[in-house]
Amino acid sequence: MSHATITPKSASSLHGDRLPRWFPWAAAAASVALGFGISALAGLHSDIQWALIAALLFLVGSYAAASAVEGKRQAKDRTATSLVWVAFLLAVIPLASLIWETVKQGVKVLDGYFLTHSMGVVADAEPGGGIYHALLGTLEQVGIAALISVPLGILTAIYLVEYGRGRLAQAVTFFVDVMTGIPSIVAGLFILSLWIIMLDMGYSGFAGSLALSILMIPIVVRSTEEMLKLVPNELREASLALGIPKWRTILKVVLPTSVGGIVNGVMLAIARITGETAPVLLLVWGTATINANPFDGPQASLPMYIYLQYNNGSEPAYDRAWAAALTLIAFIMVLNLAARGIARWKAPKTGR
Repeated sequence: MSHATITPKSASSLHGDRLPRWFPWAAAAASVALGFGISALAGLHSDIQWALIAALLFLVGSYAAASAVEGKRQAKDRTATSLVWVAFLLAVIPLASLIWETVKQGVKVLDGYFLTHSMGVVADAEPGGGIYHALLGTLEQVGIAALISVPLGILTAIYLVEYGRGRLAQAVTFFVDVMTGIPSIVAGLFILSLWIIMLDMGYSGFAGSLALSILMIPIVVRSTEEMLKLVPNELREASLALGIPKWRTILKVVLPTSVGGIVNGVMLAIARITGETAPVLLLVWGTATINANPFDGPQASLPMYIYLQYNNGSEPAYDRAWAAALTLIAFIMVLNLAARGIARWKAPKTGR
């Protein structure tokens, strides 16, 4: 009785023809060149237009080549992968362009003097001045808003996940969902009506912090709630089986396990409110001098400073606006890096 053997030829036929590994890079380079050439011939001067043409050519070319060599099934898989990469690049390119433009324009006047002086003795149309008063106001307003929002948000999330049952929990969840979509101008108008018009407390940085906390609380609640839900129930049951009270289980087991995600959610909420302009415009107003007391009188902030300087229209004001925008981006980046460091430091240690 003879035994059939698989020859190298029959073995290779099981896999079929495939495009070389360098094909996606070559197709991308050819698509960029063709897209640029078509845009030049058509008289299109926008980078966005030729980039979209190149992306379309890349998708169509990849599908056609893969369909001819590898078959339609593999061609569809390559097209889906190419579509993911194209969507990623279309999302990253504007962001990278924005950061590059901000850095290029912002470094013109960004120095130690700019960070340590205010606009108290400098007209908006004159060179000089700085953002110390606006940076101080932003730090105080965002800090107060965080002090209000973080405890309320985390405790609300703990209630919803660990204790919430029945209609009260449903009502809290509903209102948190509604608050998530509230525009910042609505939060500002609410505090304006309650705090300034009805209670006659006057314009101040604290009034702006109240509006910012309204925007921050639902983000903290939602992010913390999702992180608490990811904690395995086995950890809770093991702690409760040892006779440990539920409140202590939450404090010593649940929260330390999810602290990394909670911190990231808090930083996301802080980044969300740091650049808000509408509540500041309505409640804080603005000042060219230093006001270190957030509870008395108008106070400056970075978003308001950027708006006022850019609205001035002079070249020195434009430079200060770009430098303030770069400072704001750097501030948010530092917060995110600090959040990642704290999350890694406080995360439960794993090992054998």
